[in-house]
Amino acid sequence: MPTKTSDLLAVAAPSAVAVVRGVSDDQLDLPTPCSDYAVRDLLNHLYAVVVNFQALAAKRQPEWAEKPDHLTEGWRDRFEAEAAKLVEAWSDPAALDGVSPGMGLPQETVGTMVLLDLTVHAWDLAVATGQPFRPAPEVLPPLYALTEQMGPMARERGVFAAPVRTSSSDAPEMDRLLALTGRDPGWSAVG
Repeated sequence: MPTKTSDLLAVAAPSAVAVVRGVSDDQLDLPTPCSDYAVRDLLNHLYAVVVNFQALAAKRQPEWAEKPDHLTEGWRDRFEAEAAKLVEAWSDPAALDGVSPGMGLPQETVGTMVLLDLTVHAWDLAVATGQPFRPAPEVLPPLYALTEQMGPMARERGVFAAPVRTSSSDAPEMDRLLALTGRDPGWSAVG
């Protein structure tokens, strides 16, 4: 039985999968808006997020310490399969009950956190590799709300950088979301 979280993940995942599939092998060492990550690093991070948040949906402890290289034979297909498993894991209504033993946050918040990673890191990878990216409009309001709510703690823990000013007060919602996470919505690999 789908949940609100799994429905949002189901509309976000295809865009992320398309971006991942669009990354060519010769782009793996390019920089990304996440200054500590090249494309290869960010792909491995996003893969780990997708897998570990399946465990969090089941209220199991994730394996954050393990850092395998997921970019081996067939990695694009495996990412798509893991993204589908992520949607399935959050479709169980029990996944949204209570507090996450792995994160210490309400499970509903944890589900929105993975939606944020899936959306923002897909944008990171898209702009780093010259691909188009348009998030599903229905994911933006809950992501914006989460980012406003969790922003101070995320910045304190080094997850987000300081907010960036957008070009105008009526900037697109995705640009405002990126700015709240400390990303420059106009970031480019050149210049």
